[in-house]
Amino acid sequence: MIKAFFKLESATGILLLVAMVLAMAMSNSPLASLYESFTEIPVVVSFGSLVIAKPLLLWINDGLMAVFFFMVGMEIKREALEGSLRDIRAIVVPIIAAVGGMAVPALIYVWFNHTDPNASVGWAIPSATDIAFALGVLTLLGNRVPSGLKLFLLTLAIIDDLGAIIIIALFYSSDLSAISLAIAALMIAILFLMNYKGIVNLTAYILVGGILWISVLKSGVHATLAGVILGMILPLKGNSGAFHALEHSLHAPVNFVILPLFAFANMGIGLGNLSVKDFTDNITLGIAAGLFFGKQIGVFFFTLIAVKSGLGKLPLGVSWKQLYGISILSGIGFTMSLFIGSLAFESAKSGGIAMADERLGILIGSILSAVLGYFVIRSTLKSTELN
Repeated sequence: MIKAFFKLESATGILLLVAMVLAMAMSNSPLASLYESFTEIPVVVSFGSLVIAKPLLLWINDGLMAVFFFMVGMEIKREALEGSLRDIRAIVVPIIAAVGGMAVPALIYVWFNHTDPNASVGWAIPSATDIAFALGVLTLLGNRVPSGLKLFLLTLAIIDDLGAIIIIALFYSSDLSAISLAIAALMIAILFLMNYKGIVNLTAYILVGGILWISVLKSGVHATLAGVILGMILPLKGNSGAFHALEHSLHAPVNFVILPLFAFANMGIGLGNLSVKDFTDNITLGIAAGLFFGKQIGVFFFTLIAVKSGLGKLPLGVSWKQLYGISILSGIGFTMSLFIGSLAFESAKSGGIAMADERLGILIGSILSAVLGYFVIRSTLKSTELN
């Protein structure tokens, strides 16, 4: 199961890279207007007095990405019940590493942008790791990579995703609607009751989950959180074969369609209008430095503290240099960073406030982390072969 997961994630990383390159190519060609028109296609869904009208870009970010977070919620619960998150003693080091990997990049970003209240809201952008890209880079090194190193990265990224979900819920919600929140709370209570009563009817959960998504969408809290909540409430133990099948069936559409489509729709940076100022803007520098320097410093040194203090130990067969390489790879932000960035600056940009394009910093920090991380880990594998 783990081997199949790694294989799938590596393929996703390649598809994400293709989608990113295609978006950049279209945005810097005569097809730029076509690309922009595609993301701005108006899509309206109405049912009586209920109307949801959004451009296609927001349907992707609010709707399709809710399916991605739904799968993330199921994965976190599965790992907690049966996998790498089951034994707290085995995950204490990745937990501490993940905390460092979120805190240090955020502090670096704030250091660059603390004087600008509009820019400072982006503090969480460099705090997330893109598991698909990171595992994709690791897979390029073949089966010489120790399984313990892969498992450490996987566990770190899962905890990192959970941290990003909490950050989104606490810090990137606005203009809250009491009525919509009350409906959402009622739907969550119903879902918990269904689980408690042992109900395993998938259709019933999806129906209640759909109402939950709409109410969260209208509440001011980001709609993707509805996907996480539903995924973590679904019964995954005992007589729940339909849910196991659903979890398995979601991997292909999410990894091969939804995530590449999200990358394509969000990564169209027009390079023609970029200047030196764009590269030296504090937002760009804060994100790039947070991902490239902050992630590796936070993950590596917090791991060092955890191990030296006796709270845990390195995975079997993993050296400190390999761990440092993984720390660098964790600076590949991409998907989650893009997502948080779209939330952080959405209100500022819609209000006409001139902001630097956060995607440039994400691109720079992620590419630097991917390239250096690859070569650092590769050098450790070469030396291992010589021994």
